[in-house]
Order: sequence, then structure tokens, then C-alpha cells
Amino acid sequence: MRIIVIYKSKTGFTKRYAEWIAEELKCDILDYKNLSRSSIAEYDFVIYGSRVHAGKIDGIKKIKALFSDNEMSKLIIFATGATPLEVEDVINTIWKSNFSNEELKIISHFYMQGGLNYEKMGILDRMIMKILAKILSRKKDKSSDEAGFEQAIGSSYDISSREYIAPLIQFVKVQAKVVE
Repeated sequence: MRIIVIYKSKTGFTKRYAEWIAEELKCDILDYKNLSRSSIAEYDFVIYGSRVHAGKIDGIKKIKALFSDNEMSKLIIFATGATPLEVEDVINTIWKSNFSNEELKIISHFYMQGGLNYEKMGILDRMIMKILAKILSRKKDKSSDEAGFEQAIGSSYDISSREYIAPLIQFVKVQAKVVE
């Protein structure tokens, strides 16, 4: 069973998860920058991971374009972000804004919480986050979600954990046995 993990990472969280997944599955790993159709042709499963940025999974259009409709089932997606796993409605909105209903049935997808790293963010992303934090700090009568969000974006943090890869690893191992 040939498996490859491809990642696109801006602040390091996705790369860390990709490395953990590749280590656990004992498979190849490739930076998105080096991606081509020929680099994935020989694999039975392609695992793609990237950050969620403004509700979109970075690079997802290019990844999906590399697969014909009948190849989509060999694609597995993991997305990383600062949204807590418990906020399922937000995570479901992310999936729905990146995949059609048909794709959601075919493409297996997983979410892994990472964190925020202001030091590695681009200046525009940093400014947007700081403006958002300022707007929230001035708001009166914040909901508990807004107060929690304000606190969460106040500074850099890392809550990535190997335990978050477990569902993906289990899924791939089961699928690999089915395919073999």
C-alpha cells in the first residue's frame, strides 16, 4: 500500500501534523511546493493537509484538480486551525465551503486543532487578527463564544497534539486493509 502525505504549512502546525502522520503510517511526505501530478500518480492514498484561512483550506482547489472524479476516493484531507474541536458547527461550515455535497461523501476529511503563531504569520494576517482582537475588546455584552475567541486570539499558542491524528490514522489503516 503506497501512501503519501502532502502538506502546505504557513506557521508550522500543519507540517508538524504531516510529519506525525507520515511517521505513524511509515509513508512518504512531500511539501506542497514540490507537488505535481506525476509526484502522486503511483500512490494508493494521498493525504493532503493545510491550514484553514478565512474559512478556506489553502491549496484545496489545486489538490482536487489533480484527481479525476473516479480517483477522489483515494484523497484524504486534514485541515488545521485555531478553531476548537468542540465547535462542530464552525468546522462543518469549513467543510461545506470547501467541498460540494458529493465531494463530502467521497473525500474523507479530518480536522486537527493547532493554534496561532503570530511570529510566523504574514503581516496582513497579523494585522487582521489584531484588528479583530481590538474590535472584540471594545464590544460590550459579549457572548461566551466571543469572550473565548477574544482570549484565544490575544497571543500565540500551540495546542497541537499527536492524539488529534488518531482518527485519521485509524481510518487509513482500515482502508489499507480493505484495499489490500
